[in-house]
Amino acid sequence: MNEQELPWDDLRTILAIARAGSLSGAARRLAVSHATVFRRLGAIEKRLGVRLFERGSGGYAPTPAGEEVAAAAARIESEVVGVERRVVGRDLRPAGTVRVTTTDTLLIGLLSPVFAAFREAYPDIALEVSVSNALVNLSRREADVAIRPTREPPEHLIGRRLRTIEQAVYGPAGVFRQGDPVPAAAETAWVGPDEAMIYRQLDAWMAGHGADDHCRYRADTLFGMYAAVREGAGAAVLPRYLCDGDPRLVRLGGTIPEMASELWLLSHPDLRGVGRIRALTGYVADALAAGS
Repeated sequence: MNEQELPWDDLRTILAIARAGSLSGAARRLAVSHATVFRRLGAIEKRLGVRLFERGSGGYAPTPAGEEVAAAAARIESEVVGVERRVVGRDLRPAGTVRVTTTDTLLIGLLSPVFAAFREAYPDIALEVSVSNALVNLSRREADVAIRPTREPPEHLIGRRLRTIEQAVYGPAGVFRQGDPVPAAAETAWVGPDEAMIYRQLDAWMAGHGADDHCRYRADTLFGMYAAVREGAGAAVLPRYLCDGDPRLVRLGGTIPEMASELWLLSHPDLRGVGRIRALTGYVADALAAGS
């Protein structure tokens, strides 16, 4: 199939459906409505005279023709995004828009005041903050900069280690007092991660300390766990940057070395010379180093 038979917007639609496996997921990726994706797909299939996806209870699965179109779209996307990165990389001025992705807890507990101060220092740079607890693809320009905890940052990205993220057990004030030791697993209720959260490090700690057997409240984000502990649902392992200083929480015992991770600031190598990217990464690194 000739890749030039379809305009880029149609190719993007097919690629989004293939990656998401559903019209609703594709709609979120494309920032359009479910109905729009449905109409576009129908029009594309009618124009080509071939079915591109099989509709089933499990979602939308590409037919052989759909796989061919999606593969062509992925190749074109890679070229388009590569050109964008290289062109953007020539811009040395500290002006324009920077899209940053980070987690909900990091934004609330650490980064919001840093971003606000950055905007005052660089009024010509607009920030777009994408809150996501899932990794985004910087190579596809889903974001320009990622700030998130990891022990193994992707090798194809450049970045810097900002600080160590320490974690400890926290409980609700009123139930515990500051300085109390970590209670035995059976002595309190525990708040833990839902399986959808995919937090193997914490799963292993809770299982090893018997806390998993006494976990009666689970959430699929750290922020959800934090909120549960504040409301008295039990004790939980949480990051210090989020909990220290919160009068509704008390830290029990010391930090947990095996739960420590590193906070990284990452971007694509093609953007290393962009003025606005350098301004943001330098500012964030200096601010967090000063506050660590």
